[in-house]
Amino acid sequence: MEKIGLIAGNRKFPLLFCEGAKKKGFYIVAVAIKGETSLKINKLADKVFWLKFSDFKRIFSVFKEEGVKNVAMAGQISPYRLFSREVINNPDIQQILSSIRNKKADTIFGAVAERLKDSGLNLLDSTIFVKEFLPSKGVLTINEPDAATWDNINFGLSLARSVGALDIGQTVAVKDKAIVAVEALEGTDNLILRAGRLVRGGITVVKVAKPNQDMRFDVPVIGLNTIKKLIKVGAKCLAIEADKTLFIDREESVRLANIKDIIVVAV
Repeated sequence: MEKIGLIAGNRKFPLLFCEGAKKKGFYIVAVAIKGETSLKINKLADKVFWLKFSDFKRIFSVFKEEGVKNVAMAGQISPYRLFSREVINNPDIQQILSSIRNKKADTIFGAVAERLKDSGLNLLDSTIFVKEFLPSKGVLTINEPDAATWDNINFGLSLARSVGALDIGQTVAVKDKAIVAVEALEGTDNLILRAGRLVRGGITVVKVAKPNQDMRFDVPVIGLNTIKKLIKVGAKCLAIEADKTLFIDREESVRLANIKDIIVVAV
């Protein structure tokens, strides 16, 4: 079987990648990050190497020794780790960070992609085996947006795309065509909670891919946790970019959204 390497981050995306690749008959060599990657990876990948985040340099030698040519990155590494001691005190990571113009997500991931390329590795589209988790355009819940909600969705889309173009974040929260919150380092779940603290319910959350999104990394992802956070703050609607946003646990998420009268739409 052809081998594929996987740099596995947190949550369920790496697990779904493994399942999809295995169905296609590939042999998965996974590099799992201690403190980030789910232990379930041990049952899904054919071979797993558990590394500390500070062991970054070993990733390249692992894949080379295993005869891997094609690699994918799935799942995030908690962005706050950029400021952790393990990063600050690690000369290999600092060498990469000092060589790039800024620490935006695309800049960092792009630098990693170049290191992989220099090591003779090809970085794959991270959604290559999970296309069924990318919803097409349409309303995904029973309830549909009314005119006022569509106004907020369209208003939020314009903002989110502008923010995405700057590589600040991929998500905004709006209400009555006012900007409530913009995602930065904290991630979507924390953005939703922050927006909920600022206004009393009724927000519309819009999540998009970046313009010219590189599908090899940093693909937008939502799932059951996202819906639960929306419920917690009394949100009205979640809009995602169609064909470019991974919707994990979609059936269960939509069922819960229907129960709680939250609208979910792919645009």
